[in-house]
Amino acid sequence: MAGPPASPRPRRWWHRLSAALGWLAVATALLGIALHYGVSQRFSAVLLASFAPYLMLGAVLALLCFAVAKSYRSGALALAVLAGACWTQLPLFVTDGHAGNGPPLTVLQSNLLFGEADTEAVRALVRDERVDVLTVQELTAEAATRLDAAGLATDLPHRYLEARPGGGGGGIYSRYPLRDERRFDGFEMANLGVTVDHPDLGAITVLNFHPMPPPINFGAWTHEMARTREILAATTGPVVVGADFNATRDHTAYRALLDHRFADAAELAGAGPQLTFPADRAWGPLIGIDHVLLADGTAESVRTITVPGSDHRAVLARLRLAG
Repeated sequence: MAGPPASPRPRRWWHRLSAALGWLAVATALLGIALHYGVSQRFSAVLLASFAPYLMLGAVLALLCFAVAKSYRSGALALAVLAGACWTQLPLFVTDGHAGNGPPLTVLQSNLLFGEADTEAVRALVRDERVDVLTVQELTAEAATRLDAAGLATDLPHRYLEARPGGGGGGIYSRYPLRDERRFDGFEMANLGVTVDHPDLGAITVLNFHPMPPPINFGAWTHEMARTREILAATTGPVVVGADFNATRDHTAYRALLDHRFADAAELAGAGPQLTFPADRAWGPLIGIDHVLLADGTAESVRTITVPGSDHRAVLARLRLAG
């Protein structure tokens, strides 16, 4: 005669603790996904969205915790959350699959930190990487003078600059002649545009944007990102944008810039996360707020490069635009 059924073994304390930590990690990952999709546009949410990929890593921790807790149904949920997190980041690692047929164009984007960056290093990058277009933010008159003294005009003799004290200046340097120089209204700092006459590609619009940092003036950043979208939507033909947007690709305001016909060069190249800020800390950079965008073309490669004296890494993009 069969005896009474065996009672289930009681859960160990570390099983309960692991399960609790797993659910906390799931909640953290879900918060990261929600921030990526812009559930809230409050300042605190936008600030946290800069770190959304790190929060999404909670899904990995949740899987480990649920495995320790032997809670396999909860683990299946964590796996689904991890899949959702990967979906938001996958475009960074997949090339667009299109080979450009136009001549190469090399673009360097660099924030000069109130003009204090090492201009000799910037000039060396331009020379060694054979840069065709350089966009800079936080350009001061002193920094512009030092760039020329370093010999920048040898490679990039054409320029449109608005040098200012502090962080409000900007500039566009080019290997090829410029025309139609313009400064866009609706911004507190210098946001510039030019037409580059390329000998093989013809006219290329080059834009340089630097919206206000959200922690300094969140309202201005919101307005200026919307204004940037208006400017991009009005363009035609090949366009290259070098910018410190003070925004990562996990901000909906940044991804809105890509709704028209623009693409992020790093995504086109499948270059992965291009972290640029803060570059002057032993533990940085943590987020990517410097970007190169383009329309009517593709990107072959994108990488970031340390510029001594700056708190931003420069972004070097090798592009091919439609002629």
